[in-house]
This record gives sequence, C-alpha cells and structure tokens, in this order.
Amino acid sequence: MNRKLSFLPEDEPDELIRRYEAFLSNKSSSGYFDVEEMEHIVDYYLRKGRTRDGSKALELGFRLHPGNPGLLTKRAKIYLASGHASKAYQILETTASPYDYEVKLLKIDALIRLDRPKEATLIAERLIAEEEQEKDVVCLDIAFIYLAHFEMDQAFVYLQIGEQFNPSNIELLFELAFCYEQQAEIDSAISIYNRILKLDPYSPEAWFNLGQIYFTSQDFTNALNAYEYALVIRPEDSLTVLQKAHSHFQLAHYLEAIEEYLNYSNMAAEHWQTWLFIGESYERLEQFNEAIIYYSRSLKEQPDNYEALTGIAICLMEQEKYQDSLVFSRRAIEIREEAPDAWVYLAEGLIGVDKVDEALQAYIKSVRIDPDQPETYMAIGNICMDKGDFTLALEYYKQAMELNNENELQNINIFMAVAYYRTGQRQAALLALDKAIDENLDSLKIFQELCPDADF
Repeated sequence: MNRKLSFLPEDEPDELIRRYEAFLSNKSSSGYFDVEEMEHIVDYYLRKGRTRDGSKALELGFRLHPGNPGLLTKRAKIYLASGHASKAYQILETTASPYDYEVKLLKIDALIRLDRPKEATLIAERLIAEEEQEKDVVCLDIAFIYLAHFEMDQAFVYLQIGEQFNPSNIELLFELAFCYEQQAEIDSAISIYNRILKLDPYSPEAWFNLGQIYFTSQDFTNALNAYEYALVIRPEDSLTVLQKAHSHFQLAHYLEAIEEYLNYSNMAAEHWQTWLFIGESYERLEQFNEAIIYYSRSLKEQPDNYEALTGIAICLMEQEKYQDSLVFSRRAIEIREEAPDAWVYLAEGLIGVDKVDEALQAYIKSVRIDPDQPETYMAIGNICMDKGDFTLALEYYKQAMELNNENELQNINIFMAVAYYRTGQRQAALLALDKAIDENLDSLKIFQELCPDADF
C-alpha cells in the first residue's frame, strides 16, 4: 500500500552541500569544513543512498580532523550501509564515543544485523530507562531501526511504549498505524489515523493514508470521503486525485471517475495508463466509440499495450464489428501468448464471423492455460451442443459446474438437462430440469423447444 508520511528526511541539498560539491568540482577554493559540517555532509549522502559519496566526504573529514570520534561514528554508519556490520560494531565498541546517543542507536542496528537480538534489546531498554524527558522520541528512534529491518513486531512494541509516554506524538502515531496495517488490524489502524486527525485535522497525509486503508478494505465510499478531505487541504496532490478517480470507478460513478482521471492526466508525466482508465470507464458506460478513442491513445503511446488491445477488441465486439476485433485480439496474443483471456476474446470474435471450429480451438487453448474458467467450459459445451456432440457437451458442462462455486453460470442447468436427455439419461435430465425451473420459470418452455420429443 502506498502511504505518505509528514516526517521525511531532508531531500534538497542546502548551502553547505552546494559549497562542498563546488569545492570538489574545483569551483571553490573554500576547502575547510568543521566537524559538524562534515558529519552533516556524510549524513546527507547516506540519506540519499549515495554511500560512495558519503565515504569520499568522510575521507576529507578525517584529513581535516584526524581521529575525531564523531567522524568515527559516521564511518561505522557507512559500514552498516555497506553491509559490513562486524566492522561497524568493532568501531562502535572500541573507538567511537560509548555515551553518544547515535552510537547507541547504531549499536542496536549492528546487533540486529549480527543476529544478536538480546543484546540489541538490552541497549534499547537501557536507552529508554536513561531518558527522562522524551521517552517517546527514543522509542520512535528505536522503532525506526526495527522497521528498517522489517521486524514489525519489535517495532510495534517500542511504538506502544512510546505512545504510553506521549499519546500526542503524531510522528509516532503514523508509524503505529502502519504497524497495525501490516498486522492486518485494520480497525486499530483506522482508530489511530482518526486520533491523528483530531490532533491535526489538516494533515493531508493522514487523510490519504486513511483513504488507502478504506480502499484496500473495499470500503470505497469512506475512501472517497477521505481522499476528498485530503484534496481540500492539498488540491494538487496527483496521487490523491488518482485514488479518488479509482474510488469513483469502483463505486460505478464512471462519469465522475473520467473527470478525475482527466484532472490526473494534467498532473502526470505519462498518460498511457490514464487513457486506459478512461477507456475502461467509457466501456462500462457502454460508450464504446469514446472508449476506443482513449484505448487508441494509450496504444499510440505504448504500442505493446496488451490492455489497450483487448479493450479495443471488446468494444468492437460489443458493436458487432467482429472481423475488426480479431485484428486486435491477435495482436494481444502476439504480446501475451499465455494470457487466457486473450484467447477467449479471440474465440468470441471468431464465433461472430462463424468460424466455430477455430473458436473452439481458441477456447480449448484458453482453458489449457488456465483451467479455472467455468464460463469458458460452458462456452465449449455450447459449441459441442450445436455440433450435436451431446456426450462431449455434457462433459464440459460438468467441468463448468465443478468450478462454479458461486452458481453464476446462467442457464447451465437447462443446457445440462438437454444434454442429459439427448444422451439417454432421462432421470438426470429431469433433475437438471427441475433445478432450471427453480431458477427460471421459462426453462420448461425452452427445454420443450430444444427437445420437442420429450414426454415429461
């Protein structure tokens, strides 16, 4: 799930970084930086994931300030970032300042990497006990370490401790809500986000994250409300606009979805996927010409766009332009030969142009790729029925019924009744016909039309 946090590391280089990089490129003769400046520079590159640049800055720092304990701590940090936990821990134990707060946090990190969790826990508990004023901040810092290692249970423990000391720490509450999400405790996560919003009703991140939880839970009405609040606060947030559009789509508000997708297209760098969303919205509205326009736009930007090809094929079939649809279905198969739905669309187009034998082979190819397709088995059975092969038709209907756990296959019982009757299984035909009549009172009339010689 995409989520947003208010509390992100500094991303933009400040004046110090610009001065340092100017020095490196010989654009500046100012090559002296004090210890705190060098620590800031190293941390900046580590936050950006530029470990090599951080190491280069550290070398300059040691030339200017040999043996400085703060810089030794940064060396340990670089070792950790490079996957050398043993070297990092050796520095932290022997040369770095043992009482420094950052050193203790880095030791916890190193011990986790070295699979020494009990020692890491001991240091963490000692850190919390030593802090008198801001225990919640200490707990959050410790939790961040465990979160970085995807140890959600341990992070959750420290976040809960921190919450007890300061239930109004919004940054901590964000992480606590995230842990609840990871543990699939959705109601608890929603409760935390609502607490954040009581503390800060104008937090677009909290509204967005709340919307994401509702959306994932398929509560699209509440998701839509949350996204709307987020956009009132931050109207130009493109991801929220997109999620609002998706919510409208899921609620079958297709015109509203199209409007929001168009708004999103004005913010996005690429458009091909947005055109797909709009195309599908028009398809759901049965405005097939408009749908084809947007699918075609998507296809123009991405010529190997499988979804656009199949979307156009479906819309053309809906307009009974079966021959034209086959062109797009075949192109889709060229891109994804193992996509079962593409073979189904090809089969449906072939039936539209009366190429029944080819359609049968396309359907069979589809179920070989994905056997879990009750509707496709039923379609194969119907072809066999039309060809007079009632025994084979019955076998395919039975396969469809075995997979039809939710009883969504319309009229299958009437077809089975006919197949049973035509294969001489009168009792089974009568049972299937009774089921069909329970579903549709017209089933008896249909059966009599298909089997006029039946005497029951």
